Amino acid sequence: MGIVNVTPDSFSDGGRLGSVAAAVAHGLRLVDQGADLLDIGGESTRPGADPVAEAEEIGRVIPVIAALRSAWDGPISVDTMKPAVARAAVAAGATMWNDVTALTFSPDAPAVAAELGCDVVLMHMQGAPRTMQADPRYDDVVAEVRAALLARAAAAMAAGVARDRIRLDPGIGFGKTAAHNLALTARLDTLVATGFPVLYGASRKRLIQTVDPTATDAADRLGGSLALAVEAARRGAGIVRVHDVRETVQALAMQAALAAAH
Repeated sequence: MGIVNVTPDSFSDGGRLGSVAAAVAHGLRLVDQGADLLDIGGESTRPGADPVAEAEEIGRVIPVIAALRSAWDGPISVDTMKPAVARAAVAAGATMWNDVTALTFSPDAPAVAAELGCDVVLMHMQGAPRTMQADPRYDDVVAEVRAALLARAAAAMAAGVARDRIRLDPGIGFGKTAAHNLALTARLDTLVATGFPVLYGASRKRLIQTVDPTATDAADRLGGSLALAVEAARRGAGIVRVHDVRETVQALAMQAALAAAH
């Protein structure tokens, strides 16, 4: 999954894609580099981020999704917590709703997901983006995240979302310490064992800086991003969400070649 952020304040590449044309060109470049699907986001969910008005978010993402759909027939995801944005995105050609709140932002979110009939990513987050990193606490982060995601999957299915449309995301960096993030990655197979496809996203995240303190710039975390993506795939993640598509595709291809050589 290649990341296309059309936000002015995303932690890694905010403001870099300042026009529809630039965002579309970037998305198509990621496809050329080997992305199987594209994730379009118009509201930053980095720690401390402020909310974005619904109309503004729609104005950011819909022209990009529509233009990408006219140029490419592959799967397109909209990264939003707002049902109205998801509805507009699917109408414009999106095929997946990637929701960092696991359909809890709005009471009607599960019903809207069922109505749209698209794939849905349910991500775990403790708290809200503005405050989630203030003091995250768990007794057993792996068990608690697994249980919370299974509960959200049950709620989605109760609202009419088909089981085979649901993907789970442990939410690396969303209301978790570095130790929590490492535990969730090292035991990702626990989440994979639920039977739901798992999406994993740790590309350029601050977790990498906790291991390499010199990586203060998000763009200087490629090595850590690749290591995390390869480990997640090895432990059963079906989708890895990344900024650096070409390098990740190469790393995963190398991993597959090594596995085949045994």
